[in-house]
Amino acid sequence: MPSSQAQFRARDRNNVLNRPEFLSLNQPSRREQAVGEGRGGGGPRRPAFRQQSQQDSTGGRGARESSESGPTADSGGAKDASRWPEQDCMQLNPSFKGIAISSLLAIDISLSKRLGVCVGARGSGAPLRPMITLLALTGHALPWICGTLICLWRSSTLAGQEVLVNLLLALILDLMTVAGMQKLVKRRGPWDFPPSFFDYIAMDMYSFPAAHASRAVMVSKFLLNHLVLAVPLRILLCLWAFLVGVSRVLLGKHHLSDVGCGFALGFLHFSLVESVWLDSATCQTLISIGTLGWTLV
Repeated sequence: MPSSQAQFRARDRNNVLNRPEFLSLNQPSRREQAVGEGRGGGGPRRPAFRQQSQQDSTGGRGARESSESGPTADSGGAKDASRWPEQDCMQLNPSFKGIAISSLLAIDISLSKRLGVCVGARGSGAPLRPMITLLALTGHALPWICGTLICLWRSSTLAGQEVLVNLLLALILDLMTVAGMQKLVKRRGPWDFPPSFFDYIAMDMYSFPAAHASRAVMVSKFLLNHLVLAVPLRILLCLWAFLVGVSRVLLGKHHLSDVGCGFALGFLHFSLVESVWLDSATCQTLISIGTLGWTLV
């Protein structure tokens, strides 16, 4: 008996499950305690513990074997899971931002088509079409550039030439910027009309942003800032810029969002020209270069 007890103690000492971090595994379950109390036996429970530890060790080996064979068995499932990225789920469940943008675009197109009352000869605003067309023509690039060149040619004061040269550069900046953005976005108008001859000249072939609205706002801000005008004229100038943008919607050339972005772009162009304003000496240099080119021709 003493030798067997010593052997048991040596085995318990060498058993890994008797370490402090594995003591929770050696605690008997409630079912085993109930069975032991039902039998009325208070005998030694170590053999049961050892049996449980052997079962745990065999279960651990089985788990390791299953984990080794698991990757080969589950490789097909992993490949199938990799075929379904989150982007596909996002397409099935669109975000609130995408829904809001789509709804705003649909409202923009619907309102723009309803406001196109001067489209065609049978529209409700057909009698006003010639006047609306003339109003839209006042915001075209060709009259403003030609008018600025004529005024610059006939101007004799340095201050006037300075203002006109900067206005000409602002018109060219607005023309090139809007044409580049339209070429990049390529958004069609609400009625998808083909561009006219004047639109080809001004490179105004697409809808976004509205070139007439941008030019009208930029010119009105420029004139209000550099000319001394009476209050009624200032009000009429602001009203003219607004009506030019609205006329393009009534004619079915632009959406409401195109005109709004055109207004914002006109303010941006005016601020940019004011920040890089050319002084009188630079303007005289540019005028001399231009007149020299004309004399050589």
